[in-house]
Amino acid sequence: MRRPRSRRWTGPPRSCRSARGPREKQTHDYKRNGTTTLFAALEVATGLVTDRCFSRHTNVEFLAFLKQVARAYPRVPLHVVCDNYATHKHPNLTAWLAKHPRVQLHFTPTSGSWLNMVEIFLGIITRQAIRRGTFHSVKDLETAIGNYIDGWNERAHPFTWTKNAHDIIAHAKPSPNRKKTYNPRH
Repeated sequence: MRRPRSRRWTGPPRSCRSARGPREKQTHDYKRNGTTTLFAALEVATGLVTDRCFSRHTNVEFLAFLKQVARAYPRVPLHVVCDNYATHKHPNLTAWLAKHPRVQLHFTPTSGSWLNMVEIFLGIITRQAIRRGTFHSVKDLETAIGNYIDGWNERAHPFTWTKNAHDIIAHAKPSPNRKKTYNPRH
């Protein structure tokens, strides 16, 4: 899930700005035109992405997205990896999951979203289609997202881990020899 912004750039591209000379205090260089919530599910075996944009991110929208994914993949077990956001653990959602046992949620540990393969895709779409784009409305943004995902699905392929499980787990655990450089209690 991401919250992409619909925005229109108001200044020159960053590469055109002078590196020297006085600069006005500027907090941003675009006009924000709204946001959307992008829910995405990645089929690990094929790389296909199922997506849906909503104006909000509550348990209602997340449940609607889960139902969409369940309809797209009928009669097969679904394992959905999520972060620990409260929306993913709402009583409405747990009640629906109890009635649909083929859908199972799995939660990444805190700061472990990099373990979720759909986060790789969300990073790619952010870099390639959203970050420096100009969107005059939320509708334009959602259209760009939909077009990108349609193109992605036409050439979909599974992601390949470049490290084995042992290396990944070793990297995720803090080293016992690591020296702490900051302690907020002192």
